[in-house]
Amino acid sequence: MNKASFKIGTGDSKKGLRAVANPVEVGLDGPLFLMAGPCIIENRTGCLDIAKRLVEIGHRTGVGIIFKASFDKANRTDISSFRGPGLKKGMEILAAVRRETDIPVMTDVHEPSQAEVAAEVVDCLQIPAFLCRQTDLLCACAQTGKPVNIKKGQFLSPGEMKNAVNKICSCGNEKIILTERGTFFGYNRLVNDMTAIEAMKKLGFPVVFDATHSVQQPGGLGNASAGRREMAPILAKAAVAAGANGLFIEVHPEPEKSKSDAATIMPIDWLEDLLKVCKEIFRIVRG
Repeated sequence: MNKASFKIGTGDSKKGLRAVANPVEVGLDGPLFLMAGPCIIENRTGCLDIAKRLVEIGHRTGVGIIFKASFDKANRTDISSFRGPGLKKGMEILAAVRRETDIPVMTDVHEPSQAEVAAEVVDCLQIPAFLCRQTDLLCACAQTGKPVNIKKGQFLSPGEMKNAVNKICSCGNEKIILTERGTFFGYNRLVNDMTAIEAMKKLGFPVVFDATHSVQQPGGLGNASAGRREMAPILAKAAVAAGANGLFIEVHPEPEKSKSDAATIMPIDWLEDLLKVCKEIFRIVRG
C-alpha cells in the first residue's frame, strides 16, 4: 500500500460541513498530531471549555489537535454507569464544539446505524477496540467517506489488524488510522509492546498510541476500571520514540470528577508540557 496521507477537518460539501481553520495533517511522513478530549460528553459547557483549551495548547505547541469525546459509552463495566447524552444530544454538542472552537472533531460509534448520522457532524469516526472485528460497523464507517480510526483490540496481535484495514479498504476508503492501546496480560492488566507500532505502520497507515487507555486496569475495581494515570506521560514519550505518528490522550480539568475513566484520564494541565517534550522526541527520531 502507498503511504497514507490526508487531512482531518477539511469539511464535506455534500453534508454541508465547512472546513475548520486548521485541518490536521495525518500521515506516515506527517507531523506529530494529537487526539484529545474527555472520555465522555458530560455536558456542553465542559466540552467547550476543554476544546478551547486544546485550541490554545495546539497554537502554543504547534501540534495539530483533534477533539474527541463519546456520545455513548456502550461498553461500561456496570449497568448503572453514566453512558453519555446519547446520539441526538451528543451530535448537537459536538457540532457546537466544532462550530464555536473551529477544531476538528472525532467520536466513536458502536452500531452501523450510527455511522452516517455521526458523519454529518464529525470529521473522523472511531471504532472502539472491542468492536474492531465487527464487519458491518467497519463498513458502515468506511462508506461515509470520513477518515476512520480503528483502535486495536486488546485481544489482537498487531499483524491481525490487516483484516480490519482490508475491510475498510474494500469499501473504497483508505483514510485509515490505527491506534495501539495495550494488550491483555492476564486479569485486570494491560501491557504495551512498543514494537506493535512499527508492525502496524507496515500495513501502510499512520499509527497512534493511546497513552491513557494503556494505563487502564480493566475491571480492576470490580464495577469499574482502575488505572495509573501518572504512567501515561511515560508511555506517551516512549511511543513517540518508538515511531508513533500521533497520540491519543483523554484529558479533563478535574480527572477525579470525570464520569468515565476517572482513574486514567489525564489532567489537562499536564498536556502542554508533555506535548512539547513529545514534539522534541519526534523531531529527534525523525532526524
